[in-house]
Amino acid sequence: MIKIYCCALLLFFTIEIVSQQQEKDSVIELIEVLMIEDFTPREVQGITPSSVIGSYGIKRFGPVDISSSMNIIPGVNFLSGALNTNRIVIRGVGSRTPFGTDKLRMYFDGIPVTNGTGFSTIEAFDLENLGLVEVVKGPKGTTLGANLGGALTLTSKDPDFGKARLSNSFTMGSYNMLKDNLSFRYSELDKFSLGLSYNHFETDGYRQNNRFERDGLLLNAKVNTSPKNEVVLLLNYIDYTAQIPSSLNQTDFEENPTAAASNWLEAQGFEANKYLLMGISNKLQLTDAIKNTSSIFYTYLDHYEPRPFNILDEFTNGYGFRTVFDGRFLNGPEVSFGSEFYRDEYHWSTYQNLFRDNNGNGSLQGEQISRNREFRRQFNLFGTFTFPITLELYFQAGLNLNQTSYDFRDLFLSDGNNTSARRDFKAILLPSFGLQYLFKYGYFYVNVSRGFSNPSLEETLTPDGIINPDIEQEKGVNYEVGGWFRFPKEKISAEFALYRMNINDLLVAQRVGEDQFVGQNAGQTRHQGFEFEIYHRTDISEKLSINPYFTYTFSDHSFVEFVDGDQDFSGNPLTGVPKHRISSGFSLAHSESFSFRINHQFVDEIPLTDANTLSSESYHFFALSAIYQKEFSNHFSLQLNGGVNNLFDTNYAQSVLINAVGFGGNLPRYYYPSNGRNYYLGAQLNYTF
Repeated sequence: MIKIYCCALLLFFTIEIVSQQQEKDSVIELIEVLMIEDFTPREVQGITPSSVIGSYGIKRFGPVDISSSMNIIPGVNFLSGALNTNRIVIRGVGSRTPFGTDKLRMYFDGIPVTNGTGFSTIEAFDLENLGLVEVVKGPKGTTLGANLGGALTLTSKDPDFGKARLSNSFTMGSYNMLKDNLSFRYSELDKFSLGLSYNHFETDGYRQNNRFERDGLLLNAKVNTSPKNEVVLLLNYIDYTAQIPSSLNQTDFEENPTAAASNWLEAQGFEANKYLLMGISNKLQLTDAIKNTSSIFYTYLDHYEPRPFNILDEFTNGYGFRTVFDGRFLNGPEVSFGSEFYRDEYHWSTYQNLFRDNNGNGSLQGEQISRNREFRRQFNLFGTFTFPITLELYFQAGLNLNQTSYDFRDLFLSDGNNTSARRDFKAILLPSFGLQYLFKYGYFYVNVSRGFSNPSLEETLTPDGIINPDIEQEKGVNYEVGGWFRFPKEKISAEFALYRMNINDLLVAQRVGEDQFVGQNAGQTRHQGFEFEIYHRTDISEKLSINPYFTYTFSDHSFVEFVDGDQDFSGNPLTGVPKHRISSGFSLAHSESFSFRINHQFVDEIPLTDANTLSSESYHFFALSAIYQKEFSNHFSLQLNGGVNNLFDTNYAQSVLINAVGFGGNLPRYYYPSNGRNYYLGAQLNYTF
């Protein structure tokens, strides 16, 4: 490990002597990427710390690879088994989830897009439409759900103030990748703005049975009905079909990483999704000091997925509201309070998959196996207030009240074997307390906060498909100290955080079948770690600069108490979390036309079993990218961009499956291979009216 740290530090410090630069937008990007929070619009309230990535940072590794961009943030581990198989783990929370992202709350343009059991789907949004991604690590975000993993907010791009612009961005790359984003953005001063975007993306993928095709439409309109009132309309529609190569055993991963799992290949497994989000928000300035933002929204997901073991056909209707009041009351403390309600109706059925009787033509739907419906409901009541104790010292207190219920209906069995049941979790109070001390070059902060995580649908059921009345929500307390520093003359920005979070009633998903997971509260975990990041800018000349960065994550996460049957895993490191992670690199840029980036990431080995008998191998990842832009007139501008990811063609696991089990005498499949060395080249043409 010493060699690893030395190499990373050497890369960071030696780039000072390389010739250098940075483009105008990269200066903005450097601010947006975790540097200067007070220059950036934020969703979190008061003094709650968060990490922010701007539009250039989101596309640092190309227009489709958000996982590598998110992994620059200390404490965030974004695992991507495929474009449609993503898992976001924050400070170890969510590392044991078999598939998908849960235990955090996600918002898009202020509207919650996490479903009734806590799952979020980031692939439902086109990266080229995003202007900002903000991450709150841990349950500090009282107004954003107080989940143990934290919160993730996505914000779409705003149109240029007082302008109209038509843009088309086209990208092509390895594995027959084609992507196009056509957008129109218009702003009429303080009266009206409109953003309309259509995107198409397709790729054959690196592996067998890996094709992905997506079309999407985003509409965002704002109308000022009066000087104090604004109405916002949001519509996001995504239609995508993704083949599923699934995970590989160790032998296939090492010898033939482009292969798909044999049963998924034979079944030609895939998923087809139609996702719709509609929302309308009203922003009202009640007084000079108080404003209210209220939203109502509707979501719909139609999902069809032929798997080797069965065919899943499901759809979800969801709706809800969110209202937030914030400002200063009676010239007193800064206050934010409100409520959020979400309810969805989840329908799912399974059918036999007769692919083995289909003459090699893939999946074939057979007889129905099950038919179910579940109503999920969550209600959050929240509030924070922040006030100065002195000119330098601020105190913040927050409280979130959550109430969750599940109502499960078995619509397939009508006899005595019917498993319909209801589960209402007790209301849970989630307080948060923080202090922030300001000084000339930055601030220090202290935070103590309580959080929770709901069990997923699978975790609430017994092996017989009956709701388990004994399953409990995970609950934990987070203790954190940190600081942010900026030295303007030296053009250095740095940030650190030291935390410890104890989680009780740990939810463990046990795999009891090829597609069956059963949850239990199995003990306690301790999440503690250290996070550090530093950014620097050196001006070579008036227009040339070099901008190195270095981020480091140390994760010491372990089972305090974990007994599974007759096996005691207490004291073992938590599965699914690397102990060390490093991101480093630099950008060399010219303020008017050109920038060049080198990015490096190191990920330590990841424990794959609770007994810690197997771990993935550590790896280094390198990427290059460049941007050239040219304005031909006041109306026309062109931007060319390109890059190479996985520069040295390293075979590493971009995602892993914890505690994998082999069925039918097959080896367990732990590994999702990364893409090999891959390239992309794009052009964006802008016309400003």
